[in-house]
Amino acid sequence: MSQGSILDKVKKLRELTGVGFKDCKIAIDENAGDIEKSIEFLRKKGIAKASKKMERVAADGLISISEDKNKFSIIEINSETDFVAKNNEFINFVEEISKLALLNSGNMKDILVSKMQNKKTVEENLISIISKIGEKITLRRSDCLESDKFINFSYTHLTVKKNLGKIGVLLSLDSNMKREDLSEFGKQLAMHVAASSPLGVDKDDLDQNILNKEKEIITEELKNSGKDNKIIDKIATGKLNKFISDNTLMNQEWIMEPKKRVKDILKQVAGKNKLTIKRFIRFKVGEGV
Repeated sequence: MSQGSILDKVKKLRELTGVGFKDCKIAIDENAGDIEKSIEFLRKKGIAKASKKMERVAADGLISISEDKNKFSIIEINSETDFVAKNNEFINFVEEISKLALLNSGNMKDILVSKMQNKKTVEENLISIISKIGEKITLRRSDCLESDKFINFSYTHLTVKKNLGKIGVLLSLDSNMKREDLSEFGKQLAMHVAASSPLGVDKDDLDQNILNKEKEIITEELKNSGKDNKIIDKIATGKLNKFISDNTLMNQEWIMEPKKRVKDILKQVAGKNKLTIKRFIRFKVGEGV
């Protein structure tokens, strides 16, 4: 192999791994110019690189949903930039891990030690892709709906491919109705959750600490505005009830027909049948990072 060819390979290896010239030259020499083997050779140095990148913030990425009949998994995998989130290698990585999330019922510990197609674990492949792409990449969270007692649905918003986007929703309904009779409503309700971002199904699902904090903020705001102390509590209660309505799925205005609330539409769809919302899961890329 000529000196020029060696230098070209070293340059390419540096671009792929982010590792220094000297270490890349050693790797190329040791592996007869084979780029893939050289990347493998630099694994330990890749780990060192990856650990430095882990100090950075990864608030972009993708949400992926996988399904098998009535079982659905959802996972968020983050990158630092949208540019990487659109990268085919990253997309393929996310899709393969999403299938493992389904097999492992959304258990992140089990997902990380699962073997991918190349016979290496998710954790090992994560280190490799961080070194190759040059950004912090994290498996942030995962969940699953799989109860046979309920009818489950999914929805992905701002999609780059089927079941792959920036917002993902899983939804579980309890009903004696057939799935096919609920399919349109199930999808619409999942879309509503994606758009309206409720904090819970109903008031009882809201964290009391959140409600207490919200009332405290409202009360202080009213005091600072010069409202009479005699009416502050009454106004604060009214504002808190509005907060509860805005943030609980059952009480939100239905996005398809804002004059009605979700609970009204639920009764309308159910008729004389049983129909209740058991649970929803909503992931938005980078939310809270």
